[in-house]
This record gives sequence, structure tokens and C-alpha cells, in this order.
Amino acid sequence: MEENRPRSLRPAPRADKNGQDQDTQSGGRLVYGKNPVAELLKSGAGVDSVLLAEGMAPAVASYYIALAKEAGAAVKRVHPAKLRQLTGTESHQGVAAFASEIAYAEVEDLLEAARRKGQPPFLVISDGIEDPHNLGAVIRSALLCGAHGVIIPKRGGVSVTPTVIKASAGAAERLPVARVVNISETIRRLKEQGIFVYCADMDGVSLRRNDLTGPIALVLGSEGKGVSQLVKKRCDGVLRLDMAAPGTGVDSYNVSVAAGIILYEIQSQRAAGKQ
Repeated sequence: MEENRPRSLRPAPRADKNGQDQDTQSGGRLVYGKNPVAELLKSGAGVDSVLLAEGMAPAVASYYIALAKEAGAAVKRVHPAKLRQLTGTESHQGVAAFASEIAYAEVEDLLEAARRKGQPPFLVISDGIEDPHNLGAVIRSALLCGAHGVIIPKRGGVSVTPTVIKASAGAAERLPVARVVNISETIRRLKEQGIFVYCADMDGVSLRRNDLTGPIALVLGSEGKGVSQLVKKRCDGVLRLDMAAPGTGVDSYNVSVAAGIILYEIQSQRAAGKQ
């Protein structure tokens, strides 16, 4: 049926009678209808947010909430009239999603960027960062500290959405971002190419006691769980940020803050190694 056919992700001035996508004020593109939105969320494409109509059957809403969480998209409940206004049709079926416009790179593109500059690779890897503002801040710091690119998972973490681009102050449009199916396997392949992979975790070695020069990749874990055990075991080393206020109930840095501190230290050590 027409309403179940995947909609094109090409922007259009407004939705037409066949349910085509339209541009939105959020900077993303709007996809609507139950099957099109489900397919978009399953596809691994960047999704900023999912809009669900208030009053949607709980079982149906739970299904889309689960898909959105897996895709790293935020969920918003809105009045059906809002969906009608956004889509320009009554046939929205109670669900819509804002799709990202970013063009992703391959991991090899990131390594090639380092070769072109005559520099040892410097990469940042997200192991499931879920907050788009955190990922945006990480990408911004990565660009400013001289990283050659960022690697994110296709599932289990936020993708590069309009919110991420905005939070990165545009860095996400200037620094290559690659999406991979398996972070652990990607780390294994990077290590085969001589890249030393560190992850950030509380049980690691104090940051400045590590040699952070040469080919390097830094893995940053999710806000709640940190770096997964499988990924951690793949890494060559674990970094720890020391804290001056133990016993306060605040036991860790925000992931984007930690990223900024560690990336700056990497940049400093690499710069000192050139002198």
C-alpha cells in the first residue's frame, strides 16, 4: 500500500498528497507513517527525534520508543494536531521522525586524512554516547584538538543529527565522522594498523602517566554505563582522570568534559613530540 512504502529522504517544500517528506524548522527532514518511520529507525540512518501522537496505544508507542532508543533518537509526545501541521496530512498515523542530513565517511577516509597531513592517526571513538549535546561537544573538541575523525556505532548510540551539528558549533560538518556496525571489531582492525587504542575509565592509569604520542585512538563510553567490557578488553590501555573532590557523591566527569581534557592532553603531547 502507498502509506507503507518507504518515503524518500529528499527534502521537499511541504508534504504532498502521497505523503512525501518536507523540510522542517529543525534543520532535519520529516518522515512520517508507521512503516516508513520504523524502517528509518532500523536502517541506521541518522535520526534526531521521533514524534508520537498523544493517545497512541501504549503497545504501539512502546515499540517506537524502543526503536528510537536503539537508534539514539529522542522521543517527544505531541498533540495529533501538531503532526497534522508538520506533515500537511491526516495520514501521519500518529508518528513522525526528523532524519539527519549528514554524509558519513568510512574509517579508511579518516586514516587517509592523517596520511595526507603527514601525521600519525588521531581518532576518537564513541562507544554508545546517547546524548546528542554530548556527542556534539565531543566532536567540537576533537576538531579543535587536531583529531582526524570520529567513529560512532550504527546502533546503540546517537547519530549525527541536526542537534549534534548545532551542539558541535558546526564541527560535525567539518570533521569526518564514520559509522560502523561493530566498535570492538573496528578497534581490532585499527590495532592491526599500528594504532594504539586507549579508553577512558575510572579504574585506569592517571592521564599524564601515559605516552599519548604516535598513532592513537581514544574510546569514550556512554553516559550511564561507560565503556562496555568487550570494548574495554580490546583496548591497549585505560586512562583515568584524577579528581580533587573525592567523597562528594560526584564520582565522574561528564563524558564531553572528560573528552575535552583528554583530547587536549593528547594534543599537547603530540605537539611537544614535534619540538
